Amino acid sequence: MDTEISRAGPATGELCLPSALRAKVRYRSDEASTYLAAVHGLTVAMRTLDKYRSVGGGRRCQKFNRAALYHGDDVDAWALEKLGETKASTSE
Repeated sequence: MDTEISRAGPATGELCLPSALRAKVRYRSDEASTYLAAVHGLTVAMRTLDKYRSVGGGRRCQKFNRAALYHGDDVDAWALEKLGETKASTSE
């Protein structure tokens, strides 16, 4: 899988996903990990995502045969939920 992540252009600031993830709607754990790093700047290991799926605390998924698939919108919502709201200081 192409794991290179780059910006679309210096003026746009848009993020370019790896080519293998651009057209996808649903992601496997390894792809979701790459997606979280590319889009949200969050480093979450694939095995951590697998653990969250089994013990709770992860995002919603769908099963297809033996594979768990995560919808991009659910991954985005989970990341924003984990980040929480912005704060002016750590004492809030």
